[in-house]
Amino acid sequence: MDSIEIGLIVSGGMLVMVVLGMRVAFAAGLSGMIGLIWIFWAKKGYDPEAFTWALTVAAKTAGQVPHSKVSSQALSLIPTFILIGYLAYHAGLTKALFTAAKRWIAWVPGGLAVATVFATAGFAAVSGASIATSAVFARIAIPEMIEAGYNKKFAAGVVAAGGTLASLIPPSTILVIYAIIVEQDVGKLLLAGFLPGMFSALVYALLIIVMALSIKGFGPAVGGFTWRERFASIPPTTPIIVVVLTIVLFVYNPFGGEAWGTPTEGGAIGAFVVFLMAMYKGMRWSQLRDALLETAKLSVMIFTIIWGVLIYVRFLGFADLPGAFSDWLLSLTMPPMLILVCILLAYAVLGMFMDAIGMLLLTLPVVYPAVMSLNGGEMVTAADSAFGMSGPMCAIWFGILVVKMAEFCLITPPIGLNCFVVAGVRDDLTVQDVFKGVTPFFIADGITIALLVAFPMIVLWLPMQAG
Repeated sequence: MDSIEIGLIVSGGMLVMVVLGMRVAFAAGLSGMIGLIWIFWAKKGYDPEAFTWALTVAAKTAGQVPHSKVSSQALSLIPTFILIGYLAYHAGLTKALFTAAKRWIAWVPGGLAVATVFATAGFAAVSGASIATSAVFARIAIPEMIEAGYNKKFAAGVVAAGGTLASLIPPSTILVIYAIIVEQDVGKLLLAGFLPGMFSALVYALLIIVMALSIKGFGPAVGGFTWRERFASIPPTTPIIVVVLTIVLFVYNPFGGEAWGTPTEGGAIGAFVVFLMAMYKGMRWSQLRDALLETAKLSVMIFTIIWGVLIYVRFLGFADLPGAFSDWLLSLTMPPMLILVCILLAYAVLGMFMDAIGMLLLTLPVVYPAVMSLNGGEMVTAADSAFGMSGPMCAIWFGILVVKMAEFCLITPPIGLNCFVVAGVRDDLTVQDVFKGVTPFFIADGITIALLVAFPMIVLWLPMQAG
């Protein structure tokens, strides 16, 4: 039995464990460890006396992963981005955002729903977690939409779909994880998420307006706000503007010259700005403690998944499964773009049964090298590539596409996490209600993904300006 066959058997076993309910971190780590032992023992011809040697070498190989990755500066971005989101809630930024969006936007057809979408997009700029965004706005926006006459199922769907925007708009935890796994520039990936994230919000808003114009009594416009009230709603949202500018300037300097620092420093300063705002708003010690504890819990969960998956990735390297998958894709007679579309469709199906982070971590080690090979390799120029872009730009473009697919998976049954979160916050809603309400946004996401594939410059324009 060669290494490829061992890789396929172990990978199949890992998927079975995940489907049966084992946590991704433990399924991946256990599979990686078993695979390493199997590979090393096979090299010795399955000699019983060599099993101890294979076990020792596998343990040493796997044991190098946690230290080598924890020492990565990029990984420190994750807790700072998560902390920004929790502190922003205690700073009252969520209510301020919704109030500002309502006063400025709610006059359009379906106004409160549109305002909710743009408020969640604004909160996404200070929160790296989609689940937190959905939970916060389920408390704030749904009651007002129901009071205004919206169907409660659709109101819940708006919040669940709007929460997904945090996956793309920086600070994005998933984009940082993608950058770590595929070893790409974190700053450029964060920068690349801005336009697609806002574009997604715009498509959501247009969908709501079309539905409001097409369906009688769908969602009335809300007016009556004076210009004084509108302008008065802007100052409470200024911490968000400060955080966004800080992160941007520490990634890319639009005035020319080098960026002001690193994304890690930008994240830390952003967290400090929101912390000061939360203290000014009267955040209590118990609230700060809860924010720190929740940040620690979520960070540890993500780190554990990364460690487990990276042990599995180390095994994949020895089994040469990524190379074999790339060779197989290149041998197909289909156009590279059609193969890419099939890969994205496979992500849509896989996302119905796995959480977004686990799905990306388990698939990227195999899929990413294959996509890069389809384009012509990591060092290919735009002129010689299959997708019309250089290797580094293809890595960024594909990253945004798969993260957008991860967004899509957050609202698809049967395990769309955002839908479960919204239903958990609201006692008057079931998970089935939220899934029904979010259904129209499947169309919006499909349109957005198609346009990002057809027009890559929506993704690549900002990173190209950064050089």
